[in-house]
Amino acid sequence: MTRIATRIAPPADFYRADAYCAEESVGYLMKRIMMSVVYQVDKRLDVHELTSAQWGPLMRLRNTGGSTVAELARWLNVDAGAMTRLLDRLEKKGLCKRVRSTEDRRVVKVELTPEGEAAIREVPAVLAEVMNAHLAGFSKTEWQALKTYLQRMLDTGDALRDAT
Repeated sequence: MTRIATRIAPPADFYRADAYCAEESVGYLMKRIMMSVVYQVDKRLDVHELTSAQWGPLMRLRNTGGSTVAELARWLNVDAGAMTRLLDRLEKKGLCKRVRSTEDRRVVKVELTPEGEAAIREVPAVLAEVMNAHLAGFSKTEWQALKTYLQRMLDTGDALRDAT
């Protein structure tokens, strides 16, 4: 299968090394926003004894119907060792289980347990509430534009990664 190269626009010239200020960087601001969102979600999910490290993969499992350990690690952008430790904790809580593939014993699939399904039932409502709180004062048009801009940055980042 041939791969079609994605055309990457020339870099912008918004930042200059001699005047670079991290606090004005889009990356810094996005990271601070994510830290705020995670903090607020974790605070609300504490009563369910779930942390962001735990509800993220549980939501992924719910949305995909199950994933392999390797797929989860790639999606979470963590190494295999970190994924194994996280799954150990989730299994100990009874929220998921690892099942060896019958077709290929090297493949281990991760599935939610009924307890895992129950544990993440409230997560989408909490995520919606926290995201809406962070978007207070935005119009629907501004929100849609923001999503478009962020998707464009993500697509460019993916193209840059794939070009190397």
